[in-house]
Formats: sequence, structure tokens, C-alpha cells
Amino acid sequence: MTRATTSQQLAEPSLLSLAGLPYFLIAFIARLPFAMMVVGVLTVVVSARGSLSLGGLTSAAVGLGTACFGPLLGAAADRFGQRTVLLALALANGAMLLLFTFVVYGTAPDGFVLLAAVGIGATAPQVAPLSRSRLVTIISDRMPEGRRAKTVSGTMAYESAADETVFVFGPFLVGILASAIAPWAPLVGAAVLTVVFVGAFALHPSGRHVSQDRDADGKAPSTVSELFRPQLLIVVVGILGVGIFFGTMLTSLTSFMADRGASEQAGLLYGVMGVGSAILALGVAWLPAAFSMRARWLVFSGILLAGTLLLGFVDTPGTMMVALAIMGIGIGPTLVTQYSFGAARSPRGRSATVMTMLGSGVVVGQSIGAAFAGEIAESVGTPAALLLPMVAAFIAFAAGVANWMLSGEKRRAAPVKP
Repeated sequence: MTRATTSQQLAEPSLLSLAGLPYFLIAFIARLPFAMMVVGVLTVVVSARGSLSLGGLTSAAVGLGTACFGPLLGAAADRFGQRTVLLALALANGAMLLLFTFVVYGTAPDGFVLLAAVGIGATAPQVAPLSRSRLVTIISDRMPEGRRAKTVSGTMAYESAADETVFVFGPFLVGILASAIAPWAPLVGAAVLTVVFVGAFALHPSGRHVSQDRDADGKAPSTVSELFRPQLLIVVVGILGVGIFFGTMLTSLTSFMADRGASEQAGLLYGVMGVGSAILALGVAWLPAAFSMRARWLVFSGILLAGTLLLGFVDTPGTMMVALAIMGIGIGPTLVTQYSFGAARSPRGRSATVMTMLGSGVVVGQSIGAAFAGEIAESVGTPAALLLPMVAAFIAFAAGVANWMLSGEKRRAAPVKP
């Protein structure tokens, strides 16, 4: 290697230097309210209204609001810029969290509680997908082309690991606040975090970074129909399967431990999968380029499916822990790969829309899976509920098979833009 080549590599900026360390700290904390909402809503409804069934429906209503409005908010961010949209959402979502707390403790009918929950989901700031979109835009605009693919892969790995960490720590924080103060405290805390840190995320200098994929007038050159290409829709289906897995696994695990008189330990066992998943997700960035993305989806979703098949044989917390550890090997890298495909296949100027579609797929799947698994566990029993994560993992694996056929040889390298 020549001295000139070495100097050139040293001069090339890293993503950390381009975005700045404060960006990553702010973006991490700004995700916490989103991770606290579903569990916080469930906690306060069960406490205030005394109904586990209503609590499950209310949590699903939050997911419904996200499903209906998340992609629209992403499209608005593509059209008007992230800063304007996020500032409005920070204030609106903080207000909705406080309004929901007021409604649930009041005398309003259950229908108003569900409506307020939809409002929480509808105004939820999509920090994680918008962060992915923002970073991918910086990479594609300000980094050398030869480094983009690897940097995008590493970025998706970090972002997925951050999501995993937040979605493990978020419910833990809800439990601490609810136990130490009151059941309403997690939602008030989430409201404060939303206004402060989502506002800071919106105002960060990277928020005004405009992709060169846009036309001079700021409009996205691609049409909406580009979002419905089979190559992109199959990624949405696959990530929906992952979301359903998260919801069904946590709920059926809670039922499994409740049958053994230790429901409070479900979170600890779930953490075995979460920690392993986060570590393996970070490791995706170091996988060789010869291990193509479409192959990674098949291999790691196959490991996830194999781990879920063991659920038919678990009979002790120890054997459950083994199954969860195997699932953790598969789930993190699968999620990273799906987000990487989403980044690679985003139509020009539509990256925020695509990332919010994928983020909404995880949340919607999680909400639907949790509600359905809870109903099955209560009415049929834990063994039946434990079948549902298998179904979810099969959806993710089948989508990987379809993606293999849709990808073709030319997509092995997975460039930043198709």
C-alpha cells in the first residue's frame, strides 16, 4: 500500500465524524418513548380499568395508529423535510400521551380510551426509521462510492442493535417507573422524553441535510407506484413476520412462565434472546461480501425458524432459554438484512417513506401478535400460543425464499441504491 493511498484513506471521513457523536446519543434516547408506549399503555389500562382484555386491545390500537399513519408521516418527511414533521410530532405525541393518561383515569367509556390510544400511535415520532433514512442519505451523498455498501450494512447493523437494546430497556424502564411512582408515570415520562429528545433529534444539524436524490424544487422524482414493487413489498412482508414473532414470542413466553408461577421472570428470559440478537446484529457488518444479503436472509431466518420449532418440546425454563438463545442468533441478523434491503431498494427520494413502512411493519406485527397470542393463551392454553412464533418465523423465512427468487444475481452486491 502506497503512502498516498494510506493518506487518502485517513482523509476519508467516517459516518461517525460526518454525523457527530451527539447525533447517535440523541437518536438513541429519542427512541425510548416509542419503546415505552405499548407496554406503558398496557400497564396503565390494566391498573386503572382492571381489564387485561382492554389492555391488550388498547396496545393493539397503538399499533393500528402507527400502521395507518406511520408511512404517511414518512412520506411527509420526504416531502417537507424531517425537521418540520418531527417538531410537530414531538408536541402532538407528548400531548396525546398526557391526554390518554387523563382519559384512562377518568369516567370516559372504553371506546374513548381506544380512540386516544390510536392517537398515540398516529402521532408517534418515527425516530428509528427516520434515523436510518437520514444516515443512508448522508452515506450516499457524502461518502466515496466504494465505501457505501459496507457502510450502509454497518449502519443497519448498529441501528438494529440500538432498536433491540431500546426495546429491551424500554419495558424495563416502564416497570421501574410504574413500581417506584405510579402506573401513570411511564406515560408522563415518555411524554417528557418525546418533547425533549425528539425535539433535539429534529433540531440536530443533520435534520436539514437534503439528499441529492431530490429534484431542485425538493420534490421526490419517483412516483408512489415505485413503493409497490414486488422486490420492496416482499421486504415489508418479511419484516412484518419478524414483528409478529416479537409479539407472539413475548406473550407466549409470559404465559409459559405464568404457568410455572414466575411470570415476572419472563422479561429476564426474553433478555437472553434480546442480548444475543443485538450482539449478532452488530456482527453482520463483519460478514464477508461473498455471503450475499439474500443468502443471509435465508440462513438467519432459517436459524430463527429452527429455534421456534424447539418450542414444541420445551418443558422447563432451562430448555426455553436454550431455544431463545438459538432464536437470538437468527432474529438480529435477519432484521438487519431486511433493513439493508429496504435501504438498497428505496425509490429515489422515498427513503424516509420506506423506512417508516418497515418500522411500522415491526410495530404492527408486534401489536397484532401480542393481542392474538394473548387471546389464544387465555382461551386455549400456552401450548397453542407457543405455536404462533413458529408461524411468524415461517412467514419471515418464506419471504426470504421469495426474495431469493426476486433478487437475482445482479443484486448480490446490494448497492445503496437499486
